Order: sequence, then structure tokens, then C-alpha cells
Amino acid sequence: MTARQRYRSKMRICYDMLRVIQEEGGEAGPTRILYGANLSYERLKRYLAELIEKGLIEEVERDGKRIYRLTDSGRMFIIHFRKMTEFAKAFGMIL
Repeated sequence: MTARQRYRSKMRICYDMLRVIQEEGGEAGPTRILYGANLSYERLKRYLAELIEKGLIEEVERDGKRIYRLTDSGRMFIIHFRKMTEFAKAFGMIL
């Protein structure tokens, strides 16, 4: 695997985080997102804050624990990111 193949764009990292939440039924805790999206804790915090700010997820508290819930905008991001990736692959490009 080359260095280029290991690099993930900011958009890909956001997609990976949203996908993890979606796969967990639309809600996930920070530890599940951290492991599922393969992030460090510092990067996780930074990206969670950005996804909340952009309205793609929301933070809720349940039984004293933080849970992150996918919003409708987050679901749309996933759909459009997948379409964009398929389009790019059709031209031999990878996102």
C-alpha cells in the first residue's frame, strides 16, 4: 500500500464517522465511532465538533452517556458521498 492509498481526506473521514453511526442504527457512542472510523481521540473530538456544527449529527445524553445521532442532513451526506465516489470510480479516480 502506498502513502497515497493510506491518506484519507477530511471528507472521507467525515463519511467514515457518519457511516459508523448509520451502521449502529443511527446512534453511536464516541468509543464506537473512534474505533469504527480508525481515529485518534484528539481527531475524534475535533471532527465530532465539526459534524455537530454543520448539522450532520447531534449530541444527546442518555443514561449519563454521550450519544451521537445522525441527522437527516447526515443521511443525505452519506448518500451523496457514495454517489460521488461511484462517479469518480467510473472515471478511474478514487476519493
